[in-house]
Amino acid sequence: MTLPRLTQARAPLTREVEVVDEHGESGRVSIPAERDLTIYVDRRELVTLMTLGAQPELLVLGYLLNQRLIESAADVESITVDWDVGAAAVRTHAGIDRIEERTAKKVVTTGCGQGSVFGELMAGIDRLQLPGTRMTQAQLYALVNAIRLQESTYKSAGSVHGCALFTLEADEQVRMQCFVEDVGRHNAIDTIAGWIAMQSPSQLGGARVFYTTGRLTSEMVIKSAQMGVAIVVSRSGITQMGHEVAVRVGLCAIGRATNRRFLCFAGAERLVLQPELAGAKVAGTV
Repeated sequence: MTLPRLTQARAPLTREVEVVDEHGESGRVSIPAERDLTIYVDRRELVTLMTLGAQPELLVLGYLLNQRLIESAADVESITVDWDVGAAAVRTHAGIDRIEERTAKKVVTTGCGQGSVFGELMAGIDRLQLPGTRMTQAQLYALVNAIRLQESTYKSAGSVHGCALFTLEADEQVRMQCFVEDVGRHNAIDTIAGWIAMQSPSQLGGARVFYTTGRLTSEMVIKSAQMGVAIVVSRSGITQMGHEVAVRVGLCAIGRATNRRFLCFAGAERLVLQPELAGAKVAGTV
């Protein structure tokens, strides 16, 4: 497979601003450096995303994949990002079939950092075939701990979402393959989708688990399933439609995962429970 040529455009992830605290004292803090990026496909303006700008080329590639506008990375010849004009120029090999028709209908989503998605996202989800991934409770705890130890923009500046792709190793360890932060969780998962598309199967390793700091909406669940991920873990909760889609496609959705606590909302058969690892239950908790 011929992979697209990508620029390596980078931009500062944070900037310092002056603040005044509750004591009336002045200081300086870091905040995320949100910026707009307009995507052009074969010279046709497609959409403008608000992004942190950490890995914009992978964000654009993953966005096109997750919107099902392209089938694979091989459909794209090149992605050129120029922060001076806030634009990403995508050149495809053969164009995108019926692009005007396929991008005409938009659905407003609950996402932050990305205002709308194209209406075809729900199409074909019943054809998705997820792998038979299973994860132990010990592996879940190791995953959550790896996120806790990860150096991040969130720790220094806050106000961003983080997503990560893990693989489950043969020795029951977990390995973080990719970690991405952005102003919206949809941008972060799209960037991971772009990263996956640029890897060979041998580089991706074993069974995949996706982690997000954001809530599991229907779109996040669908995007995870499209990436071949059968288990998703969130620090937050899940929406009704996110739950319905997870059940429909057979995906394991784990939410409110912090320290030793979690709730498995769907697909519990994929989770090998080890309740002795959780410690004593506090009265009145769920």
